[in-house]
Amino acid sequence: MRILMAGASGFLGTQLVDLLVADGHQVTRLVRRPPRTPDERQWSPSAAQLDPALVAEADAVVNLAGAGVGDRRWNDRYKQLIRSSRVDTTSTLAITIAGLPAADRPEVLLNASAIGWYGNTGDQVVEEDAPAGEGFLADVARVWEAATRPAEDAGVRVVRLRTGLPLHRDGGLLKPMLLPFKLGIAGRLGSGRQWIPWISMVDWLNATTCLLARADLAGPVNVVGPAPVTNAEFTRELARQLHRPAVIPIPAVALKVALGGFAQEALTSTRVLPGVLTRASFTFRHPDLPSALAAALQD
Repeated sequence: MRILMAGASGFLGTQLVDLLVADGHQVTRLVRRPPRTPDERQWSPSAAQLDPALVAEADAVVNLAGAGVGDRRWNDRYKQLIRSSRVDTTSTLAITIAGLPAADRPEVLLNASAIGWYGNTGDQVVEEDAPAGEGFLADVARVWEAATRPAEDAGVRVVRLRTGLPLHRDGGLLKPMLLPFKLGIAGRLGSGRQWIPWISMVDWLNATTCLLARADLAGPVNVVGPAPVTNAEFTRELARQLHRPAVIPIPAVALKVALGGFAQEALTSTRVLPGVLTRASFTFRHPDLPSALAAALQD
């Protein structure tokens, strides 16, 4: 396939590009700066500027663009960046796709979203049919997903990847946790009762490529593992695999001092199941946390 990708230089995008290229696909990467390699093309999503010819040449469009929610302490300016970096890219792609003649439109738009859609679900199990929750990230996810509608209304298959927390030692949830855990100065966050929707990196990649190819799957898809765990359970398992103690809990008040507005999201409980993937008979290579963490720590 000829794939046009936004967000190709990020944590997930880098891994996905490598897999797609290894599988024989042609990937063209959208970048905001002047191109440096033959597979890059420039665009300006903040100004809604994208050459329609680039989209017309693609069989599929993949959008993983978005500023990291946990990369820095939140303030009003960074929260606006979190929102605009997602909505502007999605809107620019979707509107450009819709503006093409039907014969020139790509077959599918695979667009990132997040389990933040559901807000705080406590102990309640939710699947893709659950409504949007409350809170900043839920509000972002709502407008983020809505920005795909022009492409969907134009008849293009749109998949919204409600990604959980991919596990890999070089990024995402796990990378900042490894050092304090190895030093034995880590522990559960707050009460530890909040649910964590993790997924192994291999399963995230396999699920994403599956959704790219499966013409019968569309709409929101929870890209999470089949067995969510609580923060306390995650903490114990990671400590066990690193052969370190994890007995120093981090109080909620300390998180609020350290993380600002992001602290509330870090304490959010989201007990999400991969309903669409399960019904599609997707096979998870790492269906439980111990095997997923073992794979992440060996990568």
